[in-house]
Amino acid sequence: MDLIIKPTELCNFKCSFCSSTHIAKKKSDVLSHDYIFQFLKRFPNTRTIIVNGGDPLMMEPSYYGAILDYLDENKIDCILSLTTNLWPFYKNPNKWKSIFQHPKVGIITSFNYGDGRLKGDFSLFSEDDFWKCSDAMLEHIGYRPDFISVITDQNEKYAIKNVQLAKEMSKGIEPVRSKHNYARINIESIECKLNYAMASGDQKNPYLLSKIYEIYVEIYKQELAPWEFNTKQMMERLTTGATLCPQSRACDEGIRALNPGGDYYSCGSFADDMDESIDFDLEMKGQFFTPLQDNVNLVSLKEECLTCPMFSICNGCHKTIKDLKEADVVEEHCVRMKRLAPTIIEINNNANT
Repeated sequence: MDLIIKPTELCNFKCSFCSSTHIAKKKSDVLSHDYIFQFLKRFPNTRTIIVNGGDPLMMEPSYYGAILDYLDENKIDCILSLTTNLWPFYKNPNKWKSIFQHPKVGIITSFNYGDGRLKGDFSLFSEDDFWKCSDAMLEHIGYRPDFISVITDQNEKYAIKNVQLAKEMSKGIEPVRSKHNYARINIESIECKLNYAMASGDQKNPYLLSKIYEIYVEIYKQELAPWEFNTKQMMERLTTGATLCPQSRACDEGIRALNPGGDYYSCGSFADDMDESIDFDLEMKGQFFTPLQDNVNLVSLKEECLTCPMFSICNGCHKTIKDLKEADVVEEHCVRMKRLAPTIIEINNNANT
């Protein structure tokens, strides 16, 4: 089991594509430790606590210190993985060093080209700013973190440039063993993770899943896959079924999410929508819920998809199915995927020969 926690909706950035802008009943709401500790008692084999928000660094270091103390005291082998823009760390690294250096803590950050990633004063968070944050991590913590890039219709022309940046940042770094998250432990290069924008929060329209696959195919052709996480997932998806968020269809079975007020979900993206919630108290008492798999409207984009060999790729996750249906772009997506299908099948075959 993995747990996504969103301690606060507050953020020091004003990104135009942010999905987590309406995840609390009040801006002042903060996720109580009680919810986290109850969850860990119910699921003591939790592998990772993934922290996003809002930005995790809007909380005080003591908030995470209390979680780490609980893990240590109860001998829970669990990673605390923070996804943060790192700007507060760059401004005051000493405040966060003890948390970031903890052996159970991993850091992931975010960056993408274009004009959508804005600091609190609405100035652009530039590549130069990003290098400053990454350099500060390397100096004070000992590694450069992987980063997530959110792709939208507005910034799609820069998508591959993000991956090229990851390749550039990988030059000259020493391999380290750092628990970044449930997916990455041995770090030999910097990875970019191109995520397609979902329709949540300030992001009103989803980025077509088929369009992000067009980008993954181009990354593969340009031999940039070693520096892009989701392209590597695509290369094995049809043959091994191995996949992680945001391409997984098994969220109900292995992921839970807690919002600032304690609302409880089986997916971080549905938590952003505050949709398909789970009764926290009942699940803590022993019941187990699968609301996404139980919702017939979230099974597939179209009935005929269920017998298609491309189903596991083309339909995406349950949130993607919801978004594409609500935006009425299923047919557009389908036409694009049918054009891509032979190429993706060939890539999967080549990757496993």
